[in-house]
Amino acid sequence: MALAIIHTRAQLGVTAPLVNVEIHLSGGLPCFAIVGLPEAAVKESRERVRSALLNSGFDFPARRITVNLAPADLPKEGGRYDLAIALGILLASDQLKVKQLQAYEFMAELGLGGELRPVRGVLPAAIACQEAGNACWVAQGNVAEAMLVDDLTVFSDSDLLSVCNSLSDEHRCSPTNAESTTVVSTNVADMADIKGQHQARRGLEIAAAGGHNILFSGPPGSGKSMLASRLPGLLPQLSRKDLLETAAIYSVAGMDSSSLLAGSRPFRAPHHTASSVALVGGGSKPRPGEISLAHQGVLFLDELPEFPRTVLEVLREPLESGKVEISRVAQQLSFPARFQLVAAMNPCPCGYLGDSDGRCRCTPDQISRYQHKISGPLLDRIDLFSWVPGLPAEQLMARGGGESSDDVRGRVMLAHELQMQRQGCRNAELITADLEVYCALGGVEQALLINAMQRLKLSARAAHRVLKVARTVADMNQSENINQTALLEALGFRFNGVQVVAG
Repeated sequence: MALAIIHTRAQLGVTAPLVNVEIHLSGGLPCFAIVGLPEAAVKESRERVRSALLNSGFDFPARRITVNLAPADLPKEGGRYDLAIALGILLASDQLKVKQLQAYEFMAELGLGGELRPVRGVLPAAIACQEAGNACWVAQGNVAEAMLVDDLTVFSDSDLLSVCNSLSDEHRCSPTNAESTTVVSTNVADMADIKGQHQARRGLEIAAAGGHNILFSGPPGSGKSMLASRLPGLLPQLSRKDLLETAAIYSVAGMDSSSLLAGSRPFRAPHHTASSVALVGGGSKPRPGEISLAHQGVLFLDELPEFPRTVLEVLREPLESGKVEISRVAQQLSFPARFQLVAAMNPCPCGYLGDSDGRCRCTPDQISRYQHKISGPLLDRIDLFSWVPGLPAEQLMARGGGESSDDVRGRVMLAHELQMQRQGCRNAELITADLEVYCALGGVEQALLINAMQRLKLSARAAHRVLKVARTVADMNQSENINQTALLEALGFRFNGVQVVAG
């Protein structure tokens, strides 16, 4: 056989399009050419494959070898094609006696000695492989990741020679068994560690129950970061679908996703020196950014005004759409980014504006400049605002704290289940058309909201977010309709936003 075709998968964002590796051997001066839009790492596979074949005891054909990675207009990068290329050469040169390889897909990098090495982005490829009804071969370092996909047959060996022996001997070619792994629960920060701060705790609970964005403001050391770090422990566990979607992003980024296996939500807290590309993703070879790594989880921005304004403004579209579009000349990619924003800030440059001790010495102009680093459109996309005051020494040193995360999470789960049964999504994810159905107000409540919109100068977006928060409060109170109590509490957290930004 002078022509062989092996299947593998490329990596394009969080998708994995099929790639046919076509190998043709012909007469002429010996050469090894790879075509099909390969980048540098793919071209270098010529040397890796040659050494791997020779060190595994195979002959390297002294012929004209042409490798075509089809489709030709799809960019190819990385060493994921090494194993497919090596098997194609062995098949085309009749060194590998296998009748049928069309039902397999191969994804692994080769070492010079023939060993199989793991690659990035195996999980999206495994999902696509299962949907196509094929089995996949991966390096042993990628087995656990590939086994996350249900109903997928996964094969693995340590080196190229073992793969060839398994393929040649049907009895040796047996799927990899899923090892029973015990997920070690990580130490989740507990709400019981927080003393006082009843309003902030209530705001955090509402945010967890409805998936709302929240901004904490207060003096240094009042507990804003502590509150934010407790939010993942209040959220429902990831569903199987959401877990795979989130783990696929981590796989593409080349990051460890073991913390997701227990169903816990991602928690990302980038430093305020992060660039806009680091936050939303991109680069010459687009990679997911912090907001995509926080997909189905929490993005915590501490010291919010210290972020460059240009960086914060890139959050506006993803906060609405739940995804980020990255456009380049050669390709356009979309990364999911449905995250919950938790932000913290000081009310002024020194941090003590509004403090009971009157320690603030900032001028009005300094305070105005500091607070206006955060644009109105970004604040408009935040649902809840909470002031976090400094605690008196007696309360800080008192023994015991508030409710534990388990107690709060129980109430959050009840509200979450109501939302799933009623509309199939969290209240924060309701679209405008759904508000008339699920957030309808009575006459008294509607008059109250109209009056609040006029007095607080609320935009249409802010009014819709008040409705969503009120719907969450009603769910937490086990109320079928939004009553005055729920609406007033939602407006209270909105009105508190004026105090937070104005100090």
